[in-house]
Amino acid sequence: MSARPQGAQVMVASDLDRTLIYSANSMALGGSDHLAPRMVVAEVYDAAPLSFMTRAAEELLEGIVQRSVFVPVTTRTRAQFSRVRVPGFGRGYAVTTNGAVLLHDGEPDRDWSRHIQRSLGSDCAPLDAVLGHLNGAAAVPAILRVRSAEDVLAYSIVDRQALPDGYLAELDAWCHARGWTTSLQGRKLYCVPAPITKEAAVAEIRRRCGAGLLVAAGDSRLDAGILELADIALRPAHGELDSDGYNRPNLTVTAANGILAGEEILRFVTDVLAPTTAAAY
Repeated sequence: MSARPQGAQVMVASDLDRTLIYSANSMALGGSDHLAPRMVVAEVYDAAPLSFMTRAAEELLEGIVQRSVFVPVTTRTRAQFSRVRVPGFGRGYAVTTNGAVLLHDGEPDRDWSRHIQRSLGSDCAPLDAVLGHLNGAAAVPAILRVRSAEDVLAYSIVDRQALPDGYLAELDAWCHARGWTTSLQGRKLYCVPAPITKEAAVAEIRRRCGAGLLVAAGDSRLDAGILELADIALRPAHGELDSDGYNRPNLTVTAANGILAGEEILRFVTDVLAPTTAAAY
């Protein structure tokens, strides 16, 4: 753990889906139903609850928001992110669209948007080329729907069980040769220009805030960069990074998986912040 400058704030940057909030299909609850934790709705879509966190996790996050610079970091678009209701929502900084959009008090940062457009340059194939590849001759039936996000990245809804052997590796190689990266998260397959990263946006927010210590959490390959950037890194015992056996110094892996891993992450962060709070009194 690196030393924290005297008086500097702690910054907590965390992925959302399958790190802090969970759909019904990703909760991974075990045991009898009556032993399930009490939960709160974290997202509503089409007038129905879609994502959840435990009530204890919500309470822990409320305390974290009050005692740190808390930054949600997500691959969701702005519209998808706007459905999420967690403590701190709409205040301070947030990162959406895998780092392409930096929000401040709910509004896109224009300087960052201009920086993103400049960063794409000539090293990345245009979005239309990637969409054409996903929909064209190389398309497979397991790719159910293909969409673009903020006109900078592509994502597909996939039937994971029906994906042909080797398809993901072939797509990754095709994208890599054109300056793009891929990530499969649940039923969503993302294709993202290599310069657009969560860690670049997090580093910019950290610079602006002057945060001395960075704590970061995430479960997918698109989160690996913020974990590398962090002084203290956390990941749940599920997801792409868990399947990869991802490890690094200063990384803690939860004992639990599913929705209880989200609560465990927030409890760990609360413990990290406790010395800061105690020193203030």
